[in-house]
Amino acid sequence: MNIIVLCGGLSMERDVSIKSGAMIARALRERGHKAILVDAFFGYQGEYNDPAEIFSRPVDDAIADIPDQVPDLEKVKASRVGQADNSRVGANLLQVCRAADIVFLALHGSDGEDGRLQAMFDIAGIKYTGSGYMGSAIAMNKAAAKDMFSAYGIPTPQGKVIHIAAQDKSAPCFPCVVKPRSSGSSVGTSIAHNEAEYEAALKEGFRFDDYLIVERYVKGREVDVGVLAGRPLPPIEIRPKSGFFDYKNKYQEGMTDEICPTDFPEETIKELQSLALRVFHALHLEVYARMDFIVDESGAIWCLEANTLPGMTPASLLPKEAAAAGIEYGDLCEIIIQNSLKRFE
Repeated sequence: MNIIVLCGGLSMERDVSIKSGAMIARALRERGHKAILVDAFFGYQGEYNDPAEIFSRPVDDAIADIPDQVPDLEKVKASRVGQADNSRVGANLLQVCRAADIVFLALHGSDGEDGRLQAMFDIAGIKYTGSGYMGSAIAMNKAAAKDMFSAYGIPTPQGKVIHIAAQDKSAPCFPCVVKPRSSGSSVGTSIAHNEAEYEAALKEGFRFDDYLIVERYVKGREVDVGVLAGRPLPPIEIRPKSGFFDYKNKYQEGMTDEICPTDFPEETIKELQSLALRVFHALHLEVYARMDFIVDESGAIWCLEANTLPGMTPASLLPKEAAAAGIEYGDLCEIIIQNSLKRFE
């Protein structure tokens, strides 16, 4: 098949997305597909008479490491010349995507996971991987997702939403977690134990979003559970060597121990997988996703959020969960594509 692997974009998870996309494109080419990596923000800037021509051109297989700091998006914007500054969609993007049999969405964060791109592709008649616009939008908005958790009886830490212009920005409790309402990879997330830390956490969080989620901190073991093609994958436990599972600990090699399969009792594993499926359906997700949980010291399970386009880098959790289920990386990409195509039949 002719496949566009769409990555990059203009979110704080841009660098992670580019690495995910490069690995996906390489794996698909190894399986005989003609896969082209395209940055959603810059688009396809090569010349062509027919967009289908691009699939027969040589490609660069280089895969760069992820920096330990989030990207400077103002520099990214400044490096794009000859295109409208207010457009988050790069040159010729729709044209080349229309020429593909399917677009593999390797985007992370606000560009790609909030549903806007999916809605645009639906209107344009472009097939793509993963969830549709509705599930993507709900899951990306952590406040909306928590409302759905409550409606479906899915345990989630209590909290509130704070706008940057609100007069009352008081913490509901200590310790608490402060995080942007619509962001991923723990960008802008802090744990506050007192007023001073809370003020710093608000300042950091508002750098990335005008709305913050402030919720009760739950002490326990962090676990992720993927859902692939309607079935839960083996849970993976996350143990950062210092601090919590923030951006640096997620993507820098050797910063976190990730255990899969876990040593939880069988009944806890089954409950985690059952809850992952409930979250998947409650948020109207499709094809695949990854759910984040905390198992507290009493054994109770709390859902934190869902990721509709999980990372696909060597450090990412979903490929490790799939490997524990006997699914190799290339097969994982193929399963995502085949099940995504079924959505458009």
